Amino acid sequence: MEYVYAALLLHNAGKPIDEESVTKLLKAAGINAEPARVKALVASLEDVNIDEAIKSAPTLMAAAPAAAPPSPADAKPEAKKEEKETEEEKEKEEAALEGLGALFG
Repeated sequence: MEYVYAALLLHNAGKPIDEESVTKLLKAAGINAEPARVKALVASLEDVNIDEAIKSAPTLMAAAPAAAPPSPADAKPEAKKEEKETEEEKEKEEAALEGLGALFG
């Protein structure tokens, strides 16, 4: 994630996101930058509009339920089944996000 954070910080500062600047920023933060990972990051961000990607990125808060869950006394067997399915969906989403995180480190 440090590599992605470095790219976002450079973008926010209006600096170019190239191998040299990402490496310098990571070293300044005390991180030993791996040249292959830096190169892969810069290449993957080459055609990306970062501002648009940030605007369109789903947030975890959007997935939060709007209403409080029913109390156990009010829960019906159907509600418990739906809750179990919801938990399984959340686990799948978390696994997908972990896979995406592994792409960038």
